Amino acid sequence: MNNYLKHKINSKEALITVIGAGYVGLPLAIAFASSGFNVLNIDNDQYKVDKINSGESYIGDIPSSVLKSLSPVSNSSGSLSATTEYSTIAGADIVIICVPTPVSKTKDPDLSYIVSATQSISEYIHENMLIILESTTYPGTTEELIVPILENVNDGAFKVGDNIYVAFSPERIDPSNQEWTVMDTPKVIGGITESCSEISALLYSSAIRTIVPVSSTKVAEMVKLLENTYRATNIGLVNEIAIMCDHLNIDVWEVIDAAATKPFGFTPFYPGPGLGGHCIPVDPQFLAWKLKTLNYNARFIQLATEINSSMPAYVVSKTMDILNNQNKSLNGSNILVLGIAYKPNVSDFRESPSLDIIDLLKQKGALVSYNDPLIPLLNFEHFNMVSLELTVPMLNAFDCIIIATHHSDYDWDWICQNSNAILDTRNATGFLKNKYHNVVKL
Repeated sequence: MNNYLKHKINSKEALITVIGAGYVGLPLAIAFASSGFNVLNIDNDQYKVDKINSGESYIGDIPSSVLKSLSPVSNSSGSLSATTEYSTIAGADIVIICVPTPVSKTKDPDLSYIVSATQSISEYIHENMLIILESTTYPGTTEELIVPILENVNDGAFKVGDNIYVAFSPERIDPSNQEWTVMDTPKVIGGITESCSEISALLYSSAIRTIVPVSSTKVAEMVKLLENTYRATNIGLVNEIAIMCDHLNIDVWEVIDAAATKPFGFTPFYPGPGLGGHCIPVDPQFLAWKLKTLNYNARFIQLATEINSSMPAYVVSKTMDILNNQNKSLNGSNILVLGIAYKPNVSDFRESPSLDIIDLLKQKGALVSYNDPLIPLLNFEHFNMVSLELTVPMLNAFDCIIIATHHSDYDWDWICQNSNAILDTRNATGFLKNKYHNVVKL
């Protein structure tokens, strides 16, 4: 292990730079700063940089008081500040990459953010620097993409495992989860060499309770993809079970609750209007793409993607059935979508099925509005909508209300009492025990 880096980490003198100040980068930066390190967050978004430096949070489950307590002015040990200047990497001992890794419409991985961040690092790289990738990607990215960029600068002056160190550690952020935070969630780490793994494990153990070392960066990259492919395929299974139960006139939620009483051999997953967020809909596509390059068809991923992607259309079909029972057509009907976020109690609507539902409803001539207490404005791509305030007259004005996200702020009893018809895709009203006959569950 590099004794110079080891000393700087153990003494908390190492300067850590985190590239990316989103849902992954900012909580990680806070975790290291809270552990006594001086941390600099780099982001291209001046708004985020200004917010961090003024001690104001823009992420729902991070209190502003936490950022204020870590400002260089108020904290004499660890501190957190932000900048848009990549030249500051020159003074860093450790650089952690936490940038987006989206997929294109054709399901191809977009690694441009990783490449850009790595190239920026290469401009200011120096001896005894540790570079860690946390962004989700396909197995082989760290070894095949990042290492060559770093080793090809300055006529090959840097050699991974000798005078610079490179590792991969998949992020495991679950927004709004207060039980499993960055510090509490076990951290998987794989280095390019054994010395890379050791120095990375030493770093993360200074802020995170449990470290899980693996033999290589490829293994660590695959771990993340297995975790979210497991979830995506099981959600695909239960979504198809929901459709089957609908055909059989069975309450799928009752079936799942009963099955979940088995103390072994069963893990409950729940159906919904589709997949959303920055991980579950996207990550399996990295694995499927990589295997295509090896002439292998990832069949489970393909089938689960097909089922999960079809759920917004299924929701619209169920909405049409509800309206037909009222002798109404979807064309010209007033529809309210409750919840734009991809999961409850967050403001993140990346890959949210609500967006697809709105598009499909509008294509069929419906007059669509939405309410989301955490997303007052929806200015995204072709969307330009404002969240409506929930009032009794407003609820009464809609022919059907679709519950797409079950935020805890919603008063479901009141909403059911004052609505004409409701399609509940999340079992948000399940606790009401069929009290209202105007509610249809997915």
